[in-house]
Amino acid sequence: MTLYKKNNEQQQHHTTILVNNEQTPLLLPNKISKTKTGDPYNEPPAASFTGAVFNLSTTIIGAGIMALPATMKVLGLALGVGAIAILAVLAEYSLDVLMRFSKVGNAVTYSQVMESAFGRVGRRLFQICIFVNNFGILVVYMIIIGDVLSGTSTTGIHHFGVLDGWFGEHWWTMRTFVLLMTTLFVLAPLAFFKQIDSLRYTSAIAVALALVFLVIIVGITFMKLFNGGITTPRLLPNITDMNSIWNLFTAVPILVNAFVCHSNVHTINMELQDSSRIQPVVRASLTLSSVIYILTAIFGFLLFGESTLDDVLANFDVDLGIPYSSLLNDIVRISYAFHLMLVFPVIFFSLRFNFDEFIFASSKSLNATKYKFVSTTIVLVALVYIAANFMPSIWYALQFTGATATVCIGFVFPAAISIRDPHGIATEKDKILSVVMIVLAVFSNSLAIYSNAASMSGITS
Repeated sequence: MTLYKKNNEQQQHHTTILVNNEQTPLLLPNKISKTKTGDPYNEPPAASFTGAVFNLSTTIIGAGIMALPATMKVLGLALGVGAIAILAVLAEYSLDVLMRFSKVGNAVTYSQVMESAFGRVGRRLFQICIFVNNFGILVVYMIIIGDVLSGTSTTGIHHFGVLDGWFGEHWWTMRTFVLLMTTLFVLAPLAFFKQIDSLRYTSAIAVALALVFLVIIVGITFMKLFNGGITTPRLLPNITDMNSIWNLFTAVPILVNAFVCHSNVHTINMELQDSSRIQPVVRASLTLSSVIYILTAIFGFLLFGESTLDDVLANFDVDLGIPYSSLLNDIVRISYAFHLMLVFPVIFFSLRFNFDEFIFASSKSLNATKYKFVSTTIVLVALVYIAANFMPSIWYALQFTGATATVCIGFVFPAAISIRDPHGIATEKDKILSVVMIVLAVFSNSLAIYSNAASMSGITS
């Protein structure tokens, strides 16, 4: 998946730096000591290759996976699978650019890379994008967890969740109470971990739950295929008029959301026992995620065809026409809900750090005092919970987030850093690819925003 060979001299370049007490280091060159007492980020790194792959893969695989079958309905199987592969390659390139400039510029966070290239304005812009992106994604996660466990009502029709489907409608199966209990006893405790490597086991379980969902979809699809219940899927998009052309671009933000993991890559690199292995970690994580994405998209679209909903999970509230359909529906929904619960703290990690860095830029580091760490964590978790109970819609929000903050974090900012080239290490190929990436990102996502806005206002059908 690598696009080019790196200059060996650049890879061997190491510069010893001193980290200020006010900064919490997330990326350090191999030769720098990371043993400052009292700061967990500076304890000797102990993360394994496998743990790093699971954590980065968990960052990648989130709620967006459930929207991928719907992108196949929009783009067709051939174009859709090709788009996933292209986005994976671009994600690897942008991560490689980010890590190279981090190492050469002695930057220990993504925001410091932005500051070295664009000054304080660049740093602030990045932090705003991280807050919008991560906060929005966490709200979406919590809303979907509520939908899965307590159901949801659309245009007066109630779609039962797992709990009210099993036990009926009671006060303790209501959405607000279920989300409160989930927050207090699952999400909040996981959010209080100070090192992302502490989440390696929950991340492994999260990846396993994504595989459970995939295995069930594949199994059901083959059963229906043998019974003649699967129709031939479209390989290309169904273009009938201008509106259908605009509609193609609505898939772009979903695909962009699928591969953005840049906010946690510095943290994972810092905690690796051997930080030179970050590129293999990135490559392995993107490969694993791409395989899961492609198979989920293909078999999800094969199973439901043109009836595939924006959130394919919503398709699992009806009889699938196979034995034990109700049991399989519940397993799919429960496994996905638990998957999102375990992804939540990984995304929350970078949200908390960048929120602290943005609001308290001149004060001590987040972990300097227990009170500051605990209070920041409580406030952010509470805000996510409140927003999840009041936000009426998630999918347009997910698309707008993907078309703005997410695309900037994952593609526009790394490409802009390469073009600005503050350390003189970018090759001509780097700059050409960066220009192409920015043009494609701005063009496609601008059209996606227009198409979504037009659809919401009733301009398009």
